[in-house]
Amino acid sequence: MRLSLSSKNVIQYLQNAGLHNMEDGALYEYEWLESGRNNRNLLVKLANNHQLLVKQKNHSHTDSSIHEFFNEWLFSELLQGFPVLGNISAISSSLLHFDPENYLLIHSYLCEYMELGEFYENNGIFPLEIAQAIGTTLAELHSSTFQKREYRDFMDTAPQGEIRYRYYNPTQGISSINQEIFGNIPTEALKFHAIYQQYESLESAIADLAYEWKPCCLTHNDLQLNNILLHSRWQQLDNCLVKFIDWEACVWGDPAFELGTLLASYLQVWLSSLVVDQNLSLQESLNLAIIPLEVIQPSMLAIIRTYIDNFPIILDYRPDFISRVIQFTGLSLIHQIQNTIDYKKYFDNSHLCMLEIAQSLVIMPEQAVLTILGNSLSEILQPIPGLQQAIQPQKEQQLLKIYYEKTRLRGC
Repeated sequence: MRLSLSSKNVIQYLQNAGLHNMEDGALYEYEWLESGRNNRNLLVKLANNHQLLVKQKNHSHTDSSIHEFFNEWLFSELLQGFPVLGNISAISSSLLHFDPENYLLIHSYLCEYMELGEFYENNGIFPLEIAQAIGTTLAELHSSTFQKREYRDFMDTAPQGEIRYRYYNPTQGISSINQEIFGNIPTEALKFHAIYQQYESLESAIADLAYEWKPCCLTHNDLQLNNILLHSRWQQLDNCLVKFIDWEACVWGDPAFELGTLLASYLQVWLSSLVVDQNLSLQESLNLAIIPLEVIQPSMLAIIRTYIDNFPIILDYRPDFISRVIQFTGLSLIHQIQNTIDYKKYFDNSHLCMLEIAQSLVIMPEQAVLTILGNSLSEILQPIPGLQQAIQPQKEQQLLKIYYEKTRLRGC
């Protein structure tokens, strides 16, 4: 019978797993942390000042969610078996214990780190050193595994007695409306589905993006700001500024999708600060954003430039790489809207604005590069000796529209 972990039995479990000795001290504290829809997270603070994060799948788990924990364990095994990856400090695993029978993982808790999204929200600053560290780490991960069969084959390992699908193409649009949807989403969200299906060019662009999807390296596959940790003393450190966590979705994938997911997470900081009212046009809402685009723009550009600088061969492999990143950024925003509707049962006019911007990124990526990153495609690809000086925001260029002149969402 599966063990349901609780504050009452966690210490006994840790002792049985060899992760705690009563001789080190019997006192401990515990704290239930905010969890995802599939997990329960318990932070255990032991008497020797050692902290452990215990994660367990909810009883309502699906078969796919069970594989997620196996995936994270497999990734930690990969780092041990391939020192080239294990030496990349930002992706080093903190996994201590994997219990497949009870669907449970135990990590060392990185108490000196904080979520990057929380840092941005609390401080309102976007230091370039952080963005450059992220871009460098991603480039190291992708370039080290690029087109190398041994890494791909390792990650193809399946749990005993089960089959593992080698490739999953995440380039998916939104499903068509049907009768089942009406009872599962807010009434307001029906407008999202109706408007989305009006954009025939959007569906076509997503289909083209899916057709050109080419997995070629190991990817985190869910690299958002809440999956990046920042060291509390990042200003005093030359390395180890950031840590990538939660490798449950890691897969052999497309690096453009990886960067697009990350940039979408940055854009979400801007978009979530829009002042949205039915009496305001989209352009007026953009102009009234509490966190203007030009504030986060240098960080997004630094990530791209640092990534290209450390992994230039990706441009030989995909000359349209940056355009594809922008398209995946728009697609990721659409997926974020869908997830908010499906799991939080929430939808408002700000999501309509997000959809309008997202479809522009997917349909017109070359034009959107200038607006989103503040530099044209040719400027980004120019060899620049001083990255710090080159990524200053260009405010005048922010007047460039990233949506159709005759927008259907003037009332959002």
